[in-house]
Formats: sequence, C-alpha cells, structure tokens
Amino acid sequence: MIIGVPREIKESETRVALTPTGVSTLIRNGHTVLVEKNAGLLSGFTDRQYRDSGATILPQVVKIWKMAHMIVKVKEPLPSEFKHFRPGLILMTYLHLAGVPVVARALCQRQMTAIGYETVERADGEHPLLSPMSAVAGRMATQIGAQLLHRGIYGGKGLLLGGVSTTRRGTATVIGGGVVGVNAAEVAVGLGAETVLIEANPERARRLRERFMDKALVLEAGTDNVATWVKKSDLVVGAVLVSADKAPKVVTKRMVQSMEAGSVVIDVAIDQGGCMEPARPTTHRKPTYLKYGVLHYCVPNMPALTPQTSTEALTTATFPYIMNIAMHGLEGAMQQDVTLGRGLQCKGGKIVHPVIARLFRSLAAPGLLQAA
Repeated sequence: MIIGVPREIKESETRVALTPTGVSTLIRNGHTVLVEKNAGLLSGFTDRQYRDSGATILPQVVKIWKMAHMIVKVKEPLPSEFKHFRPGLILMTYLHLAGVPVVARALCQRQMTAIGYETVERADGEHPLLSPMSAVAGRMATQIGAQLLHRGIYGGKGLLLGGVSTTRRGTATVIGGGVVGVNAAEVAVGLGAETVLIEANPERARRLRERFMDKALVLEAGTDNVATWVKKSDLVVGAVLVSADKAPKVVTKRMVQSMEAGSVVIDVAIDQGGCMEPARPTTHRKPTYLKYGVLHYCVPNMPALTPQTSTEALTTATFPYIMNIAMHGLEGAMQQDVTLGRGLQCKGGKIVHPVIARLFRSLAAPGLLQAA
C-alpha cells in the first residue's frame, strides 16, 4: 500500500500523523510512504530522519494525494484540500464532522472513504485514538486557564489558582468526568485549587469519588449543580463528550453571565460544537475573547501547543490501526477488528456511521437511519 503523509495546514497545527519510526516499520513490511517536505519539522522530525527511515520526501503535496492509497493526517481537511479528494481514497484523521458539516459534504460528494480517529471505539465505550489527545487537552486546559487568570496581557482577574497560605485558593470546576475532565481535575488538584468535578453518569461519578477521595468534590450533573458551581468558579473547563455527536450545551449564557469579571472558561468540546452556549472556535494565534466580562478560550486543536508530546502519544495509538489497514486492506482490517470498523464514517459517497448519519440525514447510507 502507498501511504501519504501531508503537512498539516490548519492554523498553528504542529503535529504530524506518522513518526519516522512508524515509517520505518511500514517500509520493512513492504509498503511505500510518501511524506510532504517539512511535514514533521514542528514536531521535531526532520526530512532527513524520514528519508533515513525509507520515506520518499515530496515537495508537491498534490502528488502525495494523487499517488497514495491512504492518506493519514491529524486534523480534518480544509477546503483547499477538497480538490484532492477522489473516489475510493482512504482518509484517516480526526474528523469531528458534527462541527464541520462542509467536510462531511465534501467527503460524500467526492466518494471518499473516511475513518475518524474519534469514533474508533471499543465494546466498553473507550476511544483508544481519542484518549491520548484528550489527556493532553485536559492537562493543558487547566494549565492554560491558570495562566489566563493572571492579570497579564489577557486581562484575567489577577488570581493565583492555588493561592498561598494567607490567601483564598481559586475554584476550578470541570464539567465532564471522561479522560479530558479527569486530567483537567488532576492538574487543578495539583495546583492547589478547590476542585469540583461534575459528571452525568452516576456509576462513573461513584468511581471518581473513590479516585479523588477528599482532593476534589465530585457531583452528579444537574442544572442546579452546574449553575451553582459555574457561578462560584474562577475557572470552568467544559469537557463533555457525546461520541460522534454535537456536544450538549450544558453551560448556558446566563451561567457565564453570573461569573465574576476576569474569570475564565475553557471549552475543550469546541471541536464538537462546544458545550458552552457562548463558545465559538478560536485559534492559537488569537485564542481568547472577552464576553460578559469572562475570558473564553475555545481552541479546537489544543494539543498542537505540545507537538513533541502530542505527536508521540497520537502515533503510538494510531499506528497499529494504520498498519492493520496497510497489511490487510480496509475491509480485511475491519473484519479483524470491529473497533476499527466503528471508526468508519464515510464510504462510497454516503455517511455510514449511525450517529453522524442522524446529523446529516440527506447524506446517510440507505436504510441506516431506519436501522439505527
């Protein structure tokens, strides 16, 4: 199989989809890897490293898209890349189609086959390709929030989140007890903040109480709990995930308006539409905006700030699936691994994932909505 690795062109995206080590393994197993010039540079990987691993370095990205049987990326394609789409080409990347309908339409119009890392799902509901970046994003969310609370250039309230012995410590509320939320809460606890974690699933909430003990207050989700603690908080991290679907708006405009001026909200669910009503996507170049006196940080690709850590974690998780497809073809790989099959979102011009199909009904495969 010919695998193509284009350079990421999303603003401030620094990650790359394959490491030189992964390239070397693919080459040893008889495959060809085409890497765009400087694709890995911001992650710390030079063209020479890829070349030494056996990759072919190409300066023209159009050749990579044209020659490859499978394209592996980190983030969803941008409109300038749609012209490269063609029937039967396999694309593996984070898609988050609920937040980017234009990508869903383009994939179907060009009859692409697309696998979204975020919907590769085990029988127990775990997402092995989403978890590494969720862990990074969760830890970063609290670290960034703590920095934004400083008066600095962003205009936070001037609070040290953990406080010191003679002052009050700040309050950090994390909404959602999945991988993002747990990692965000752990960092908040580590910084010394009063930490509240709100989780909708009663059984998961029970396990989280056992995990955090007296280090954090774990509450079950409910409008009253969310509203009460958003109002009390200096930092709120939105970490709500509904697999493949749009994130529910659990933090309303009124709740944000109740917060003190200079407080901070970070919506990690923004790539799925956001779980905070006033949230809109921002970029690493301009990461924040002020609304209702509260700083909003809503960058969809937060892990791009730490490309060495993020690329290593991502490719460690994705590589076995990439290799499986390269060795056995997509159909053979999905027959061997139903977890991979759940990641298939688009095939033959139709949406084939049941949750995403409900969002894009006109693009759904025949009979899928009735079956769902």
